[in-house]
This record gives sequence, C-alpha cells and structure tokens, in this order.
Amino acid sequence: MNKPLLSLLAAVAFAGAAFSAQAQTAEPIDKIAAVVGEDVILQSELDRAVRNILAQYSSRQDQLPPRDVLEKQVLERLILVRLQVSRADQVGIRVSDEEVDQAVNGVASQNGISVDQLRQQLTSEGIGFNDFRSTLRDEMVTQRLRQSYAQGRINVSEAEVTSAMSAQANSGAQFHLAHILVALPDGATAEQIAVGQKKIDGVKALLDKGEMDFAAAAVRYSDSPNALEGGDLGWRSQDEIPTAFAEQIRNLQPGQVVGPIRGPSGFQLVKLVETRDAAQGGGQVTQYQARNILIRIDADTTEAQAKAKLDTLRARLAGGADFVQLAKENSDDERTREKGGDLGWFSQETYGADFGSMVAGLRDGQVSEPFRTSAGLNLVQRVASRQAAATTDDTRRAQVRETIGRRKLEDEYGRFLREMRGDAYVDIRSGAAAGQTTQPLPTEAPPAEVPRSQRKPKVDPGSASQR
Repeated sequence: MNKPLLSLLAAVAFAGAAFSAQAQTAEPIDKIAAVVGEDVILQSELDRAVRNILAQYSSRQDQLPPRDVLEKQVLERLILVRLQVSRADQVGIRVSDEEVDQAVNGVASQNGISVDQLRQQLTSEGIGFNDFRSTLRDEMVTQRLRQSYAQGRINVSEAEVTSAMSAQANSGAQFHLAHILVALPDGATAEQIAVGQKKIDGVKALLDKGEMDFAAAAVRYSDSPNALEGGDLGWRSQDEIPTAFAEQIRNLQPGQVVGPIRGPSGFQLVKLVETRDAAQGGGQVTQYQARNILIRIDADTTEAQAKAKLDTLRARLAGGADFVQLAKENSDDERTREKGGDLGWFSQETYGADFGSMVAGLRDGQVSEPFRTSAGLNLVQRVASRQAAATTDDTRRAQVRETIGRRKLEDEYGRFLREMRGDAYVDIRSGAAAGQTTQPLPTEAPPAEVPRSQRKPKVDPGSASQR
C-alpha cells in the first residue's frame, strides 16, 4: 500500500471508529473489551485497531510502548469515538451513504487508484471494505460534531485579532511543537493535583536524564488524544500557542522542553521540535465576492432539516427569486444577514478550506449545492472574482482570526471530551484496566528504565476551519 493511503488508514484507526455489524457477526465468538453506555466495544475491534497501528510502525516497533500500554491507549481512543458518535446521533448529526461514497472516492483519487483497486489494497492489508467505510463514516461524524460544537461557543473578537497581529509584527516565525499532558479533572482535589504533579515531574526527570525519547514518553504517559502520534502538535504560529507557553517557546532552542506548566487541562510539557520562517506573501492572488445563506445545526434544527430548507431555497432561486432577499429572510449568520448574505471580497483560505474550495469551483453568478462547514450548512452564490495583492490587512486579519479560533476550539473541545468521558458509564473488561468503571486517573509512575526511541511518528495534524 502506498504511503498516503497507509497514513490515512492509520489516522482513521487512531480515531477508533466502530466496525460494521456484518464484520462483528462474522465472528461468532468474541469478547467484550468495554461497555460504553448502551454500546460495546468488542475485543476483535480493539485487536484490529492495535494491528493497524503495529502495521504502521512495522519498521520502528521500538517507538511503541509495551503491548498492554498500547492497548490501553487504543481502547481509550475507541471509547472516545463511541461517545462522540453517540452524542452526534443524539443531536441529529448524520452522514449519508452518498457522502461516505464520496469520501471513499476521494481517498482513492488522492492515491491515484480506482475504488476497486482501493478495495483490493485494503483486502491485502487485512481490512474489510465495509469496516473501512464504517470507520470513515465515524470519522466524518466526529468531525461534524466538532464543527457543530464550535457554533456559538468559539468567538474571536477584533481586539484579539489586533493584539495577535501586533505581537507578530516583528516575528514571522512558526513553531513545530509536541506536548505531553497529564490531565486533571475539573474541580480536581488536592490529592488528584498532587498525583498529577508527581507523574509529570517523573516524566520530566526521565527526559532530563535522557532515559526516554519525548515521543515515546508521550505515547506511554500522555493523556492527550494525540498521545499515539507522539504528542505531535504540528506547526503553530505565535497566536496558536497557549498564552502560558508563548513567551517561553520564543526563547527555546529546537529540542528543548518547557514545563511542567499547569493549564486548564492539567500539567503539560511542551517540546520545541523546530522553527521556520512563515512564508511571506507576495504577487497576486484570486479574490472572490460572494453571498451566503447559513443554516446552523443545533438542538432545534437537524442536518436533514437544514438541507431540506436550503434545497427549497435553491429551487426558489432557480425559479427567479432574489438571493439577497432570501438571505435576509432565512440566513442564521447575524453578521451578514442584513446585508443579504454579502461576504465582501475574500481570498480562498479566508473562511476555511471547505468554503473556499466551494466558492473557487463556482462560476460568477452560480449558486452552489448545500454544503457543510464548521458553521453549519451553507448555500453560496459567487458574485465576482478578481486578482489582488497577496498580502492585505483584511486577508491577514482573516488568517489570524482563523488560527485563534482553531486554538480556542482545541482547548474547548478537549475540555468537552474530558467531561463527556467523565460523565459516561464505561466498564473496561480488557487488559490490566479491566474492572474500571470511572474516569481513569493518571497514577502510573514512570519506570526507571524504558526502551529508547530514536524517532517520533510522522503525522499530519488536522485543523478545524472556523467561519
């Protein structure tokens, strides 16, 4: 299997989506690895997810923790995905078979193969095609839950944007970071805080003595959802770094670690992997003028209802209705509704990849099909396009607003996941943690000697676009 496909399959396996009922019933004898609310995770699902990770690390097994620790990490991923899928179902978030088909076609296209060839490659890797589709569906569902969560919760003020731009005025640096998190529950007791402090201090001592590689320590000890990626946070600009670390990160040399620092999520260690200069804009870029009608997905409006409403509006537009008037009457975007949905002039990345790609693919005057972004379901009309200078204040402000919003979403959604995990009934029946029915408390003390790892996993950390 080629590398891009392998990376995607590994990422999906990390996400921990459920496998299809057909695959489950094909194995008449199976144990239960965990009970999650009214659902179960089968041992076969856990074993399969672990095998996918072992396959990705086949040439660098020394980077993985012992099997029991790895299984615990993977099981937690599976549990979190089950909880997110269940929550998405409760609020009416759905992914249709047609959308899964499109996603499968996209995976095949990205790898330069047909869907039939993709099916053959999956089979050769021991992955059933129905399992793959189910995994992909759950990944799409959890992403939409994340987007839905952002609505009404993640706001970036103009003052925040101005402050971030001022801080960046003399620095175009970007930072490649990794972290280790020892999580603390909300309202942690003095005893829980002491246990967390002891654990993070122990991990830091291992790193300081050179007894453990940072990525290996993250896989083994971090409570962050990205632990299995070695704690990799990807590239961050200054405004994407939490305030508690920002000043110290600027003074680090690549390879150095800062912390432990107590933050909203718990105790953290942050490593500066490398730095680079942000690409400076220049030349010309295409800008677009467009109008948008937004229907938000919330407790009162399901995705199906929102799509039906936009389909009706699109039919009215085809019959000669005025987009501006329909936007004033129907759009949920308070910022643009009174202007008939007018977004002004913007570049393709201003409102996120999904929105920008849709607008770029239209002709001037054309109306899109309903499509999903982090804000909800959209119906957009491209009005005009033009060439403009690549670096403008408006473009830069939009980029900074996007990165601040992404950082806020990471913090808030991480808190949401921890609360959901803590409130859920989870009965673990597999491995050393069998019998646990409450939120795990990080109490494992680092061993004196551990296998050393020379490299960290290469990952492509995703981002959630905000509009």
